[in-house]
Amino acid sequence: MKKFLNILLGILMAITVALLAYNLVLGDPLESASGDDSAVSMILMWTYFLFVFGIASAIFCALFGMIQNPAGIKGTILSLALVLIVVGASYFISAGHNIQIVDLQTNGFFGQGETVLTETSILVTYVAFVAAFATAVVTEICSVFK
Repeated sequence: MKKFLNILLGILMAITVALLAYNLVLGDPLESASGDDSAVSMILMWTYFLFVFGIASAIFCALFGMIQNPAGIKGTILSLALVLIVVGASYFISAGHNIQIVDLQTNGFFGQGETVLTETSILVTYVAFVAAFATAVVTEICSVFK
């Protein structure tokens, strides 16, 4: 299984590097005469695919781990509840704001739904960054005292 995952990781990384190289060779679509942004669109779609693949992998691994070790169900449920609380709190904070983001394509403003979704995503990302940083610091401090 580990060999398969290493091969899959290598393939995903090779595709990412190939798309990056293609984008670098094509240049900036805003500065090119044709205005071709196909490379940027491909990278954006690839990023979406990797994001969905990562979430699906995390969910699959969590379920597979719960099946193999039923004693860990309590920790998994606690983690899921914490994620839902963070996303829910971020959503309610975002829904309470009345921010208007300019839509340059239509010379108008984005709707409330898009604005709330964007702000929710940003707040969840901030919480994830702080949690990752705090975890790294606490882990290093604990390893020093061992």
